[in-house]
Amino acid sequence: MKVSEIYNLALNKGIDADLRGRAAVEKTLARRRQNYDRLSNQEKADFDTTKLTNPYADSQLLYVKNDIEVKKVLAGIDIDPAEILMAKFLGDIDLIFSHHPIGKGLANLSDVMELQAEVLNLYGVPINVAEGLMRERISEVARGLNAKNHQRTVDTARLMGFNLICCHTPCDNLAANFLREKIGEAAPERLSDLMDILSQIPEYREAAKIGVGPKIFVGNPESHCGKIILSEITGGTAGSAKLYAKMAMAGIGTTVGMHVSEEYRKEAEAANINVVIAGHISSDSLGVNLFLDELQRQGVEIIPCSGLTRVSRV
Repeated sequence: MKVSEIYNLALNKGIDADLRGRAAVEKTLARRRQNYDRLSNQEKADFDTTKLTNPYADSQLLYVKNDIEVKKVLAGIDIDPAEILMAKFLGDIDLIFSHHPIGKGLANLSDVMELQAEVLNLYGVPINVAEGLMRERISEVARGLNAKNHQRTVDTARLMGFNLICCHTPCDNLAANFLREKIGEAAPERLSDLMDILSQIPEYREAAKIGVGPKIFVGNPESHCGKIILSEITGGTAGSAKLYAKMAMAGIGTTVGMHVSEEYRKEAEAANINVVIAGHISSDSLGVNLFLDELQRQGVEIIPCSGLTRVSRV
């Protein structure tokens, strides 16, 4: 597979796994096209037209020196200049794959957060409430990202001559969908049952060995799960802390997420929402692995680095 084909495959796999469903994603893209068609010529000139076909602006084809057949990929959760230099020492690396967004992907991270409002609506939170609270949080994240040195790693890849992509929300979608199916099939009654399900997943078992396995942050093992949601596995970054009260009103009992700050944990506790943290880097590894398996099936060699716990399901 060529670099561009791998990138397009990532987007398609992400759409297939999107908790909202492919039809909803395609509807969003169609709406973007309608809005684009209404722009003035000057506004169109300034518009990033890749957003008309890519629903996940945090996932980008960052630098392509040569759109070559890829035989070996260096894949990591975070790719910084150090990992680019590592690729130089390893040799024969055709593509560097970052999970966390960098470059243009990082600059546009806030664009994907609207996904969270739509997913929460699927779980019963009124869309106007979810959108209103997420709008405030999205604006906060966008302002926080504005001052970052977005192109540092991309410039390093360009100077060193390495093809570079980042794939964030598509992989998180794969992890969220995987967990939704696992948890849905088992239908856990209590948090201890939910923890048993997570502990059977290899990426979480490995994380537990170094002390960062799944943990209950709000609730206890005997707490009833109630309605379980996966809204905090995908959607860019943490949503609004004010949403927990709205989740409780919608009949949600437990959230499964990657991480939670102390402020958010306290809000969830006040709303009597159980919080189970599956793990950040381990959940990222799960989603990335599900995608990398597609490359492995095509004969691509995977070199894991930067926190990626490689588990093949091929």
